[in-house]
Amino acid sequence: MKHLFSIFMFVLIFALAQGMREARAQDFMNAQVDLTQPQAYVLKRVSSAEPTGGNADFRPIEPGATLTVLDVDGPGVLMHIWFTLYDPEPYHLKKLVLRMYWDGETSPSVETPLGDFFGLGLGDYHVWESELLSAANDRALNSFFPMPFQKHARLTVTNEGKGKVYSFYFNLDYRALSKPLPADTLYFHAQFRQAQPNLGWTNKWESNGDPLVEDKKNLDGEGNYIWLEAKGRGHYVGVTMSVLQNQDGWWGEGDDMFFIDGESRPSINGTGSEDYFLGAFDFGRSAFSYRLYGAPVKGEERAGSRSSVYRFHLDSPIPFTKSIRATIEHGHANHRSDNYYSVAYWYQTEPHAAFPPLPAVDARIPKLEPVGGPGNAGAVR
Repeated sequence: MKHLFSIFMFVLIFALAQGMREARAQDFMNAQVDLTQPQAYVLKRVSSAEPTGGNADFRPIEPGATLTVLDVDGPGVLMHIWFTLYDPEPYHLKKLVLRMYWDGETSPSVETPLGDFFGLGLGDYHVWESELLSAANDRALNSFFPMPFQKHARLTVTNEGKGKVYSFYFNLDYRALSKPLPADTLYFHAQFRQAQPNLGWTNKWESNGDPLVEDKKNLDGEGNYIWLEAKGRGHYVGVTMSVLQNQDGWWGEGDDMFFIDGESRPSINGTGSEDYFLGAFDFGRSAFSYRLYGAPVKGEERAGSRSSVYRFHLDSPIPFTKSIRATIEHGHANHRSDNYYSVAYWYQTEPHAAFPPLPAVDARIPKLEPVGGPGNAGAVR
């Protein structure tokens, strides 16, 4: 009996210890703190404040130059990023590139046009709010993704435009930790992708409901727009996406499909684009943005319209142990030819797989494409 009791106590103690270890591993990632308890970190801030104590609290960025906004040693967790800027050049949100490097890596874990990272994928500003990202009045860009680093963190902004960024302001808050992060800590990643255009398999249709379109089958995701392809162990957190319509009608007939650990058929398969982004029926009559999902920009159903949407899986991030391919159809079975711009956000072990090359700066500017189909006869570049 004593032997059985000893085994029971060993199992219980092991389970409690494991649970405490997992809890500790997650504590540093939790942006919501218990305000009644002492905090086990020192808060640090890196900012564009003028070193002399004057009021010129910004940095210029010349064309072709790179500004380092964070360069600190760990262990720590970057908890908040705030940027704002003055740059009169059109589409500067597409021409500035944000990169993040953890623990001395040479290949960035984040590489995306600045605006796209903050959900502004059409190259201009709009006000929106979510749990993790927001754009406030006026031109204030905020991120609340927790971003851990064991040894070092470096963030840069590169000006790939032709004009000078006259003033770039920043405040970055991070928790400096006295003890190393758990060995199994996952690192923050974000990847930009675009398809300008997402070429559909036909332009010989008049409405999304044509039998030619409706009868097409797509079980394996062939031709889907790809939000993310990653290798390693981690979990997908969500996506921001913007659409410039090249054709008339509703752009969102496509289903989301997630392929986990090399699947040939998706284990997660949705029912429509607005359904994945947790709206319904073409997002109704007006734009909206909530804590985990929204459509803060909602265009009319015609060529030239613009929409921006987002979805975050804080309720249940999508885990993968070897790989993930996160995709969505562009129209039913990929029949439409609209322009898509997206940033996927996820956490994973390092090293990460190589990102696709960032498109040339001129190719990142949203513009109508002459793809044919409804409403596109007069489209010009």
